[in-house]
Amino acid sequence: MLGCVHRDADSQSSAIRQGPTPPDDGTQGDTLLTRRLFLQRAAVIAGGGAASWLIPSSARGGGGSTPPSERITVGLIGRGLMGRGHLRVLLGRKEIQVLAVCDVDRGRCEEGQRLAEETYAVDRTSGTYRGCAAYNDYRELLARSDIDAVVIVTPDHWHSPASIDAATAGKDVYCEKPISLTIREGRRLVETVRRTGCVFQTGTQYRSIPTIREVCEFVRRGGLGRVRKVFTLWGKTQVPKLGPSYVPLDPVLPAEPVPDGLDWNLWVGPATWRPYNSAYHRNPPPGVVPWVFCDAFGAGAVTGYQSHAADVIQYALGMEISGPIEIFHPSGGEFPTLTFRYANGTLLHHVDHWGQVKELYHALPASARLAGNFGGIFVGDRGWVTSMSTGGPIEAGPESLFREMQLATREVNIGANNHHANWFECIRTRARPSSHEEIGHRSASLGHLATIGYTLERSLKWDPATEEFHGDEQANRLRARAMREPWRV
Repeated sequence: MLGCVHRDADSQSSAIRQGPTPPDDGTQGDTLLTRRLFLQRAAVIAGGGAASWLIPSSARGGGGSTPPSERITVGLIGRGLMGRGHLRVLLGRKEIQVLAVCDVDRGRCEEGQRLAEETYAVDRTSGTYRGCAAYNDYRELLARSDIDAVVIVTPDHWHSPASIDAATAGKDVYCEKPISLTIREGRRLVETVRRTGCVFQTGTQYRSIPTIREVCEFVRRGGLGRVRKVFTLWGKTQVPKLGPSYVPLDPVLPAEPVPDGLDWNLWVGPATWRPYNSAYHRNPPPGVVPWVFCDAFGAGAVTGYQSHAADVIQYALGMEISGPIEIFHPSGGEFPTLTFRYANGTLLHHVDHWGQVKELYHALPASARLAGNFGGIFVGDRGWVTSMSTGGPIEAGPESLFREMQLATREVNIGANNHHANWFECIRTRARPSSHEEIGHRSASLGHLATIGYTLERSLKWDPATEEFHGDEQANRLRARAMREPWRV
């Protein structure tokens, strides 16, 4: 699970990738090269092919393998349940070499190290394997010049700090969602990624499922006509001792003995100090994101599913680098549930369950089948369509929309996505990934805006260009939070 944060950029300047600074709009040119790739190309030019007969076939990539010089070397930061999944993906890719695993829980870390070394055991006999290191503190991992990229799978409160440190150290970054716990934190991350030329991918992989992409593109190019309404889920999170809540809270939990092998001080890191309690962390993990209920460590619904939904919805609406301009709290009486309005008039309604789309808003026929998560329901002048995953096939009405969409399949296979592959390819080409830093920031911000609206229990006006609330000092203060010393971003 992790380590520390950005302290002094000058101390890490020797590790920063060389290359032109990206323009202010964040567009990365194709001329950005990693130092490793530059040296590889230089070696080809200088050495030609005269000595190729001396090099073993496996080292040249024979038999379908990838030569070591062309592999992307990766470090994994965080190995909870999600981190285990990411490690399996990394170890299963022939073009990737995992050189390090980092977690403040020694048991998780060493288990990941063993898995990597067992996976690469065949390479050990050929002399191409250098071993997988295990680290408690991710700063040590980032200090290695032989690691190209990192995958960050920590609790939420470490996402921005660890990503900022990694980008500053010259690493490309894949970071789980949401990429921040506050709006200001996310903007700081975007600025750092742009300044360093980092190739950054947010872990909102549902947009990379082919069927979901086809639905989003159909909506985006006007297939529904003008989109009037969108519906997505925002349920309550169960908070220990306090019960269900629309926002993460701060329950007072009793201190428990810290398990052997767990660096609890480093686990808490930049968050406000909490004594150890097994509701936050234990090994084996009790769930994917057990700490999500606590506002110091997690973002509630934003972490659980809303970041995925926000990414898919704003992609379909063409608003992935913007955001809404108004937040309507149900206390104002305009709408029965928390609602956003975009500048073009589209309304995004948050509902507790899909039944409210029919019961409260009467937006769809009673016969419409609504199920799943990680997306939403689009209602336009020409009909409606779903974009959810894990709930069965895509639904739409009228039936003629399916002929227009020409979906390869209505089934949503969540395993059939190219999200990691897209990041790997962009590391090689220096292009921007499908869920780059600005998209990740805007998706997370959509959830942060909802949390602020629920917290203040009133309607708000938001400027997505300046990222400020109009004339509302209290709301603007909630865009940021202090970090525990000595950490900062």
